[in-house]
Amino acid sequence: MDRETLAYFKDILEKRLEELYAEAEKTVTGMTDEGETFPDPTDRASLESDRNFMLRIRDRERKLIIKIREALQRIEDGSFGICEACGDDIGIERLKARPVTTLCIDCKRRQEAMERVREA
Repeated sequence: MDRETLAYFKDILEKRLEELYAEAEKTVTGMTDEGETFPDPTDRASLESDRNFMLRIRDRERKLIIKIREALQRIEDGSFGICEACGDDIGIERLKARPVTTLCIDCKRRQEAMERVREA
């Protein structure tokens, strides 16, 4: 992969990382505000439900942050865009759709097929 393409993906990944950090900061700030008192138990339950939902989203984003950091490391060490399973190049369109991917489309399909077989 040429330097220009690598710089393109590095920029995308770094911007996404910044967005995720900003969202996490907003969540922390929103949850540490102590001005919320609810005399109605239903309102309190609704707030707790919303917070639990937000925390599940943030946990998924935390996992994505790890994948983004790993992808940035692969850019640095020269292994970005190479399938971990077969060693072939991962297609640019696949990387554009999911820049943190580590598998080419054929290997990913095989992996998903194996998962379906195990679930059945």
